[in-house]
Amino acid sequence: MPDPAALLALDARRSVPSRQLGEPGPDPATLQRMLTSAVRVPDHGKRVPFRFLKIAGDARHTLGDFLAARSRERDPHAGDAVFEKDRQRFSHAPLVIVVVASPRPDPKVPAQEQLMTAGCVCFALLQAAQALGFGAQWLTAWMAFDPAVHAHLGLAEGEGIAGFIHIGTPKAEVPERERPDPAALLRDWTPPA
Repeated sequence: MPDPAALLALDARRSVPSRQLGEPGPDPATLQRMLTSAVRVPDHGKRVPFRFLKIAGDARHTLGDFLAARSRERDPHAGDAVFEKDRQRFSHAPLVIVVVASPRPDPKVPAQEQLMTAGCVCFALLQAAQALGFGAQWLTAWMAFDPAVHAHLGLAEGEGIAGFIHIGTPKAEVPERERPDPAALLRDWTPPA
């Protein structure tokens, strides 16, 4: 008989805003357990088109300083509140895992399909964090797409950021939000005449 516990875990998933995540974060063994689950995603041809960067401790603040400076370069006329927001982006959750999309040229596996695999890793990591009692949020924002940030993080040519996964202990319970009705999204396809 199928066990609905896995479905209940999916149904209970919710993001915890990174500003509401605090200590403690996962210890190294717990993080490895999360990553073990996160890599069990659909991966056509077993290309493993992703890798991880761990940002924790003072590295979070150092990255924040870089982001504030880069934000000022990008838009010198933005207000100080914008630069401070960018400085603090990685300071709340005790751990941020960068899921790096690493697509490889492959005649059988398009880059888009490889990117979707990296996206699945992000989602699976959210699920794994919640299953182990942590809160998590998948974020991108401008820094996920900025070449200077990519270079600062050591990404290779052709790599990109699928997501910054912020992980920590929720400081408050996150309320449920309205979800789409799957029945309203489903249509039968019929072949054209």
